[in-house]
Amino acid sequence: MKPSRQQRLARAKFALPSFVTLLSIACGFGSIVISVDNAPVGNPDDYRLAAILLVLAGVFDALDGFVARATNTQSDFGVQLDSIADVMNFGCAPGLLLYCYGFAQMGADHPTLVRMGGLACFVFVACGALRLARFNVMVGRTDPRYFVGMPITAGAACVAAVVVAWPDPVAATEMGRAFLVMLLMVAVGALMVSTIRFPSSKQPKSKAVFVALGVCVLLLVLLRTRFFALFFVLYISATLLLNLAWQGGWRGVEPPKVYED
Repeated sequence: MKPSRQQRLARAKFALPSFVTLLSIACGFGSIVISVDNAPVGNPDDYRLAAILLVLAGVFDALDGFVARATNTQSDFGVQLDSIADVMNFGCAPGLLLYCYGFAQMGADHPTLVRMGGLACFVFVACGALRLARFNVMVGRTDPRYFVGMPITAGAACVAAVVVAWPDPVAATEMGRAFLVMLLMVAVGALMVSTIRFPSSKQPKSKAVFVALGVCVLLLVLLRTRFFALFFVLYISATLLLNLAWQGGWRGVEPPKVYED
């Protein structure tokens, strides 16, 4: 029996969030292709483009959830597709980008360093996958105002911000810079699988939030691409200080609630 027009529209409506997720996957895949093609060339503009595509993937990732809620088309299929997309877009794609950016120009001069760089980038990918798996099984069991560990989208944006700010790839003579890239990947990976509470967008809005947004816009105008690296330094530092303050008994900001199993 041929489906009615209303049934076809209903199916199309349910497919819309998944289509937006596929756009996010397309951005992640595009970033991977550009990173691989640019590895032997080392064009800074191409590395910056690959990083920007990861940011665009994050925009579509946020948009698919918004579309699903707006059209009331949330589904288990959409949740699984989104989770798979996150592993590729915010785990594999940034891991490969930073590997190509940080170690492709090392070549035969420093083979051990290249392997160490590959291992550090894999640590980032593995931690991202573990972070997503933990998030999926802890839905409804943690305070929605806080993430347990750095979200994988923030982790990907953090490492991509370095490429956006300093797009020139690491040269064979810059061994110190290569070690910094390794440290970055391992440190961000560790933050993702940690139990440190990172504030989420579900925090109650206040005047301080709007003031902070205004300051961010001003800094963006002044610092341009360097702003994003500074933003994540401040974001991570403020989060660590907040968690330390809670450990010391400070309650100026309400800590996350503890849910009983």
